[in-house]
Amino acid sequence: MSTFALICPVCKSPLQQLEQRLGCEHNHSFDRARQGYWNLLLPQRKRSKEPGDSADMVQARQRFLQAGHYTPLAQAIIDLLQPYVQTTQAGKLLDLGCGEGWYTDQLQRQLKLNVAGLDISKPAVRTASRRNPDILWMVATGADIPLADESVDMASLIFGRLLPEPTARVLKPGGLMLVVYPGPEHLRALRGLIYEQVRDSSGFSPEQALAQQFEPVALERLAFEFRLDNAEAVQDLLAMTPHGQRLNSAARERIAACSALTEQADFRLSLLRKR
Repeated sequence: MSTFALICPVCKSPLQQLEQRLGCEHNHSFDRARQGYWNLLLPQRKRSKEPGDSADMVQARQRFLQAGHYTPLAQAIIDLLQPYVQTTQAGKLLDLGCGEGWYTDQLQRQLKLNVAGLDISKPAVRTASRRNPDILWMVATGADIPLADESVDMASLIFGRLLPEPTARVLKPGGLMLVVYPGPEHLRALRGLIYEQVRDSSGFSPEQALAQQFEPVALERLAFEFRLDNAEAVQDLLAMTPHGQRLNSAARERIAACSALTEQADFRLSLLRKR
């Protein structure tokens, strides 16, 4: 049984687990998938037939992350959160937009927390659920998180869309939120293959976007180089980014001809506390 306080996505009543099924007092029920996750995404919350990352995108991300290219980022996340886990006695962490679960798995194993992973992509959560059975995996939308009010100690959002109100709702007073997002130098070599003019990012600031609900605690920058040694790895990186959906024919040809790439990673780790 999950240690998280799940609520019904239909009526918001508490969900109780009975073997392989969740049910509420109003007789709404949800079966557990064979792979072990819960599908709590209502059809009316979908913007497309298969929302979120496709199976091909999930596989590309899994290959890329398993190759270890972003291991320094995973370690930086753990190092940033570890002292707060120890001092606040945090017990539950929600990873929003968990994807195929590579970061979620490391958060659970290294921080020793009760962890839930949520993503709108069924192929992503299906893959994630095979990675670590000790994590509560959910297909759901971050705009309507199926967890009770003030029931989570920490939330992480790694390259996801900010949803301030739903995230603040499920966090306990004083709960922490980690937002990881790309800095201006991130993937400059790849962007150079795609665009005639490479522009810096638009100055995204989660501190400003979340100012009403959260106060800043810490902001760290992490930058490092990594090397992609074959064409498949370059294509996998492309598939992980929104840039892959913006290719014209010339850019597609340049990337197809690219058999290796030395790339720059540039990340920001912003830690905030719920007001």
